[in-house]
Amino acid sequence: MTSTITSKKAGPGGYVAFVGAGPGDDGLLTLRAVERLGDADVVVVDQIPREAIIGRYCRPGVEIVDAGFGEDGQPMTRAARAKVVVQAARTGARVVRLMDGDPATFTGLAEEIQACRKQSLPFEVVPGVSAASAVPAYAGVPLTPAGVSSVHVLYPHGEVVDWKLHASAGTTLVVLGAEEDISGAVDGLLEAGRKATTPVVVTTHGTTTRQRSIACALGELPPLLAAAKMDKPMTAVIGEAAALRDKASWFETKPLFGWRVLVPRTKQQAGGIVKELADHGATAQVVPTISVEPPRTPHQMEKAVKGLVTGRYEWIGFTSVNAVRAVREKFEEFGLDARAFAGLKVAAVGGVTATALRDWGIEPDLTPAENQSAIGLLECWPPYDEVLDPINRVFLPRADIATDTLVAGLEQNGWEVDDVTAYRTVRAAPPPAETREAIKSGHFDAVVFTSSSTVRNLVGIAGKPHATTVVACIGPQTAKTAEEHGLRVDVLAAEPSADALVAALAEYGAGLRLSADEAGEPVLRPSQRKGSTRRNAK
Repeated sequence: MTSTITSKKAGPGGYVAFVGAGPGDDGLLTLRAVERLGDADVVVVDQIPREAIIGRYCRPGVEIVDAGFGEDGQPMTRAARAKVVVQAARTGARVVRLMDGDPATFTGLAEEIQACRKQSLPFEVVPGVSAASAVPAYAGVPLTPAGVSSVHVLYPHGEVVDWKLHASAGTTLVVLGAEEDISGAVDGLLEAGRKATTPVVVTTHGTTTRQRSIACALGELPPLLAAAKMDKPMTAVIGEAAALRDKASWFETKPLFGWRVLVPRTKQQAGGIVKELADHGATAQVVPTISVEPPRTPHQMEKAVKGLVTGRYEWIGFTSVNAVRAVREKFEEFGLDARAFAGLKVAAVGGVTATALRDWGIEPDLTPAENQSAIGLLECWPPYDEVLDPINRVFLPRADIATDTLVAGLEQNGWEVDDVTAYRTVRAAPPPAETREAIKSGHFDAVVFTSSSTVRNLVGIAGKPHATTVVACIGPQTAKTAEEHGLRVDVLAAEPSADALVAALAEYGAGLRLSADEAGEPVLRPSQRKGSTRRNAK
């Protein structure tokens, strides 16, 4: 973070977009917010840095200004923040003032707008999702069920409040703040006549996978809140609406909610798994176990690509996304594009590889329907027919460590195969020490293995996952490798695909939740069960 503006960006005058960042879940950003972040030269943040949002939606090199705390370490006043925003815009920059939740709700928007107006700086306001409505929704609390005629939102922050105005049984009260704010609200409401049996739900880290909620009656809340030691800010919903949480909870009851899942894969390949895990409530941490590098000499690939263009091949077979990427890069190097595939038959080993081809504008002619592996591809690949096939040669761009199963099978079926090393796979560098310690000490709830090499390489660079960590494997061969390395396999995908792997892990998580509910026990993540014992595979 930097707190000084040093460069002139756009034209004279600049402008300011006051953008709502939402309550925590980056997916709640509006389309307009994403657009403004993409245009920004400078982003001014306050007490919540929002690095993930900036890294995902802003251009490289965007200037970040921290207006959360002054040089004395104390929170900046609203006037001081307004001064920072004006200073940034007066350099001619396109400034995004990123504000938590909705800019118009409990922020310094009014003061900062006035400061812009005094300097004749153009500005706009991009509304965001407010914590006052989003956090209750994620906690399973609809704010206006039948019988509720009003919703009051308060941020007491030490101010004197007339609690009689909020004591009606027909009012849902949302209180934002710290423990003292919410405890003060309880005292004031009870004194004003609100029943001690009124339902309450208090939530922290709302809309994120760290979300945590407690539910009780109003009169029971202060001691429970003190014992819970919840982080601030908190959101409390007080009223009959809170009683619906048991039936309406949907976020914290996801099968992998709060799970921390280790994904030993390259970041380029892990995107689909990371998204699927997030949809089930988990947070994924990608640990690259291999590094993909070009072949030691480019001659073989260059010759094959030239042969592809000149009609040397009847088929080209892609057995991985990395192979697609390697050929595409070589095409771009030669000034070629997808049109060079005209007249060529294209095979893809599975859905992910096929998607990479479609992103390039190429529709594969052949993809296994079920067994998405080299064996599955071989089973559906037609044999060479000298009458129907004018050319008998196949181009296979693959990794240097690829097995010979596909090549041998194709040759047995009459094809001549150019098995070309398109890329090399080497073991990645070990992850940071804290990650290695987390893996070995059981801080991860699960690990998902997508190939035998991910098992071997993870154990090689980081050590074996802890016995309490749930081990999920994409197929029997991967599971066999895991067991050979002393791991007990808990989850096996129904089919060898990333989607099926995550679905199987989610089903396992749902089973753990159901068992705990039936036993009347709290739902614990695997990383919270370190006291229990688990045998490793022999």
